[in-house]
Amino acid sequence: MARLSIVTPLAVGAAITAVSCTNPSPDATAPSKAPAAAPANQDERMGWWRDARFGMFVHWGLYAIPAGKWGDQTSHGEWIRTTAQIPLETYDGLQAQWNPTAFDADTWVALAKRAGMGYLVVTSKHHDGFCLWDSAHTDWDVGNTQHRQDILRALKDACDKHGVRFCTYHSIMDWHHADYLPRRDWETTRSTAGADFARFERYLHAQVEELVTGYQPAVMWFDGEWESTWSHERGVKLFEHCRQLAPAMLVNNRVDVHRAGMQGFANSDDAVGDFQTPEQEIPPTGVPGVDWESCMTMNTHWGWNAYDTNWKSTTTLLRNLIDIASKGGNYLLNIGPRADGSFPPESVQRLQEIGAWMDLAGESIVGTSASLFEHLDFGRCTVKRSATDTKLYLHVFDLPKDGMLRLPGLAGKVLGAKLLNGKGTVKLVAIDAAAAPTDFAVHLALREANPHATVVELTMAKDAMVYRTPTILAESEQFVHRLAVQIAGDAAGMPVHYTLDGSTPTAQSPRATGALQLAATATVRAAGFANGRRVTEVAARTFTKVDPLPPVEPVAPNEGLHFTEHAVDWDRIPEPRDGWEVKLRGTTNHLAVGKAKKERHAVRYTGFLAVGSSDLYRFRLTSDDGSKLWIGGQLVVDNDGLHGAVAKDGAVALGEGLHTFELVYFNKTGGAELSLRWARLGEGFVEVPSAALRH
Repeated sequence: MARLSIVTPLAVGAAITAVSCTNPSPDATAPSKAPAAAPANQDERMGWWRDARFGMFVHWGLYAIPAGKWGDQTSHGEWIRTTAQIPLETYDGLQAQWNPTAFDADTWVALAKRAGMGYLVVTSKHHDGFCLWDSAHTDWDVGNTQHRQDILRALKDACDKHGVRFCTYHSIMDWHHADYLPRRDWETTRSTAGADFARFERYLHAQVEELVTGYQPAVMWFDGEWESTWSHERGVKLFEHCRQLAPAMLVNNRVDVHRAGMQGFANSDDAVGDFQTPEQEIPPTGVPGVDWESCMTMNTHWGWNAYDTNWKSTTTLLRNLIDIASKGGNYLLNIGPRADGSFPPESVQRLQEIGAWMDLAGESIVGTSASLFEHLDFGRCTVKRSATDTKLYLHVFDLPKDGMLRLPGLAGKVLGAKLLNGKGTVKLVAIDAAAAPTDFAVHLALREANPHATVVELTMAKDAMVYRTPTILAESEQFVHRLAVQIAGDAAGMPVHYTLDGSTPTAQSPRATGALQLAATATVRAAGFANGRRVTEVAARTFTKVDPLPPVEPVAPNEGLHFTEHAVDWDRIPEPRDGWEVKLRGTTNHLAVGKAKKERHAVRYTGFLAVGSSDLYRFRLTSDDGSKLWIGGQLVVDNDGLHGAVAKDGAVALGEGLHTFELVYFNKTGGAELSLRWARLGEGFVEVPSAALRH
């Protein structure tokens, strides 16, 4: 960790010359109550947040005034200042129009509470820099408008009243502050002369201190960290500043730069942040062992857009919530209030309908943990353990025709079962031991299903468990000579039996006790057994022995590769790859981004890869943003798209000799990174040496 540096608002106020100041609001700096005591450990710090599972995100600011329309375009949202390329002096005029006469903090928070949300995250400042409180460090805030109401104070008080945790989103990126760099590409007439990013950083720290001491947010939800001026060192400093100000407060991972695009997963051991933040998506299998929260919109935009009618249904929203909770995550559902401060009727309707479902089945979400099952054909499961029992909440999306909710691998004594919503009957049905890896199923006979998800509460003894399907592990699904395959069971002591001919394993099949050595193509199937009976689903993987690609004939006597550099504005690498305008060409011995990290920049490397012996070679391509690797004309690694530093793997069997090589990399904005490593089966990854790169 970097050494903590405390910056006081007074000191910062003297240092900032690019923004004018007003006197602070009396409410802005006076805490409404004493800050929470320092937690004893991370589990204690995260406890309330994990229990909540559901929160409201609110994107509100000056961008609500144009309601998505600028000129003839109606597709804008909270990014309107840059997507519509609005000059700063023009955008500044929106401040005089800020007059949300319909804003009622109590109504907002009551709707969140009604929907079963445990916390509310509001944009204290978005990328346009406008502040929803009367800050002591700028006039670009609500205190300098005709309305003047401190939005954050009103929401904080309403949250305290209704028992909802108050939290603040705060953008690191700031398109308004004179010291923030870089400027937008299109701001060609806005000078950077005199701009000092270090001075902006002091401003940022001062405003964060103002928020934390004045409003005691339970979470500081940062964003806008991806531009090149922000760094890991700056992120650590801001994170530690927050920890010192409020040890119990949570800070998301976007305070730091280690984020894999919208997925929000840390890819560095030294990354800081209390939870990960996938955006507009739900990870297919969750993020086991990691606290995470999916933030998603109700329609398409975050900020209010009057022309966006693409509203998700209540069923979709509720099933998103259930899916996320079943994977151990939180759902942060966004509302974009209108300029007058009211919620769109479509949002209100959905919140009320979600609340009606939560009235009956909210216990299946709040305070639960991830499912014990890998997959359920009928829907999802959440779990709640106590000192006396374990409750499994079975969320039925698609009731099987026979009404049977099969629970593969479930072991333990059943104490009871009941419906939380819908109308019908629930009973347990014994299963033929030879038919499925479970002793029983739940038979659900519905007279009236819940339109969103019918929930069955299954109460079991506290030691209830699920035998998990074994995992079949190998470095590759292809090999040239031999391949080591490991079969791992989930439960300690659970015998795992396997076959190599594609047949279903039985208790008489060979038992997995160590790595298998395959010398020929085979389909490995494995299952777990207890008391001589199969208790898991069957895992299966096919491993194929392949012939390596033959080498090409040309001689390439020189080390290194040819390269061409290109000025681009890509989101993905386009096809075809010929005809791009070349800005620079040459040869190089290294596949790496230099110290001068260029934006809207692409490099294409071509030549040959020299292979010393025939084998299957694995490649690990890391880039920020996108990259692709072709060897012998085959696409081996596809790491395309806009994202942070992400590593992707691929493999190809290569014969001894030379093989054509092509790698394309681009960086649009922000951080830049490129590396290529390789390994043969059974060996660790190392950087591809310059001697193997030929032209």
